[in-house]
Amino acid sequence: MKKLLVLTLFFVTSLAVEAQIETPAPSPYSKVEQTVGLTDVTLEYSRPSMRGRTIMGNLVPYDKLWRTGANDRTKISFSDDVTVNGQPLKAGSYSIFTKPGRQAWEVFFYTETDGGVPQELEDDKIAAKTSVQVNALPMDIETFTMGFDELKTGSANLGMRWENVYVGVPIEFSTDDQVMKNIEDAMSGSPKAGDYYAAAVYYFSEGKDISKAQEWMDKAMEMTEEPAFWQLRQQSLIQAEAGDKKAAIETAKKSLAKAEEAGNDDYIKMNNDSLKEWGAQ
Repeated sequence: MKKLLVLTLFFVTSLAVEAQIETPAPSPYSKVEQTVGLTDVTLEYSRPSMRGRTIMGNLVPYDKLWRTGANDRTKISFSDDVTVNGQPLKAGSYSIFTKPGRQAWEVFFYTETDGGVPQELEDDKIAAKTSVQVNALPMDIETFTMGFDELKTGSANLGMRWENVYVGVPIEFSTDDQVMKNIEDAMSGSPKAGDYYAAAVYYFSEGKDISKAQEWMDKAMEMTEEPAFWQLRQQSLIQAEAGDKKAAIETAKKSLAKAEEAGNDDYIKMNNDSLKEWGAQ
């Protein structure tokens, strides 16, 4: 009997050890990859949920260091140097710690990316820190969510949402410096039609020298055997911005005809809207 009991316990234990059942993580891992301008940003974090609990000031205490998520440290990586709310931050990987408050959160970008939550952050490992205001949301966000908001070519906000709270950390990117260097390098060599076109569109979209944008766009179109409707659309916008409405209308009509031939409803509408705005319809 004693031997039978030992044998039974052995088999039960063996079955428990060899069990292969996988269950969902209570706070699932999330990875966000975002390109801002020419910079690649990767954000990795775990997402806890409310599950009927009070979050701010309770599960996440006020004025205490938080890993900004669950499980491992939340990590963010930048392929280029950036500026966090006015503070320079080198390209690389950082963990994000926060101290949530009622009115504002302190946010820390920490050079040590592995480990748990330290008792205190070491000053020499804080690469950047800032304080951002708390914004109340009109509804509860069940699951902690991080992402990139207010995306522009040279900036974005690192947004954090949970319960009825939103905070956004302003981050600026060196997009303009990078693009201007690329344009300078291309124009000092033997620029192709695509180089002139890209430079013209960038100058127009970023509100730079419109006469230079028009010059480059004209060169791009001269070098292009059969301009597409989207290229003609951009040319018409630049011509209109430069004050040459007559040329803009003529170019928009060409773009419209090609868009109708291609069956592109978006460009048909945009061209018709512009022609009406410019007094051609």
